[in-house]
Amino acid sequence: MKASKQSVGRSVEQPDPKVRLYLFYGPDEAQSRALATRLMEAMGATKFQMSASSIKSDTASLADEASAISLFGGKRVIWIEPATKDIEAAVCALLEAPAPENPVVAIAGALPRTSPLVKIAEASPSSLAFAAYPPEGQDAERMVIDVGRRFGLKISSPVAARLADSADNDQAIVAQELQKLALYIDASPQAPKELDHGPIDELGAENSEGSFQQLADLALAGEIEELTEKLVRLPSGGSDSIPVVRSLQRRLLMLAPARARIERGDRIDAVMTSFGKSLFWKDKSKVQRMLTKWSAEDLATVADRAGRLERSLIFTPVPDREALGEELLAIARKARSL
Repeated sequence: MKASKQSVGRSVEQPDPKVRLYLFYGPDEAQSRALATRLMEAMGATKFQMSASSIKSDTASLADEASAISLFGGKRVIWIEPATKDIEAAVCALLEAPAPENPVVAIAGALPRTSPLVKIAEASPSSLAFAAYPPEGQDAERMVIDVGRRFGLKISSPVAARLADSADNDQAIVAQELQKLALYIDASPQAPKELDHGPIDELGAENSEGSFQQLADLALAGEIEELTEKLVRLPSGGSDSIPVVRSLQRRLLMLAPARARIERGDRIDAVMTSFGKSLFWKDKSKVQRMLTKWSAEDLATVADRAGRLERSLIFTPVPDREALGEELLAIARKARSL
């Protein structure tokens, strides 16, 4: 069955035991992961990871794992990410099998609504499908307020709007920042506290955003020496790794269509003019250099590698600063060779 934006929160926080499959898809993968995590918390379950490739090679394995009883007791959630068309046959087998012990969560990314996987999930009363899109306006404010509540933060609309804007409405970055802010003001679900602009001025995402984007731009510009110096100064815990990757992805989303226009014959000055106020004036010269340096094909390769790095960092208990550094330096070396 298909879940709406209004009902999906209740569906994961008060899970129906009859639902065997939760398919979260759409471009906002951070929101999909957050919904899956809320489901696990509501069930008091642990995560059991399966890959789409292993499920494809043994279509019965998904239903088997969903029916298996944990060695140590308790509930499990079978987690598949990224969920691709490779799991379609296994999902059909899961929905036709006897009622399993554990539900399956599939994080599928930007699937089209015509995808067979989406159609299977929406047609079955034993599954739930939800398309996650980046929130905007008041929806983004509500997202920040809801996430903050889980960390014991009371957030007003103006503060929520500021946080959403500084994190580009990205729920994963919002959650990281709110967790840090909750620790800073000693808030918890058991002892909630009001979050105002003061702590954000001192610790907020927008103070770091420029440095995150600078690292991404240094890599794309091939500035190996300066990039190396900046990487050495990153905190050893690795908590900045994912925001840096997201900054790289945002820059690639700007460059890729612009470079495609140039390769179709558009003049670079016309392409630069089309950015208008969406591109900060100080960034225009370096973006123009990137557009002359990188081909559309190379940008697509970097974007694919950045996506894989992001997924690996998300599933690492402590994000790996070394993996981030290696990837950025590899991009910089490629840029210098172009």
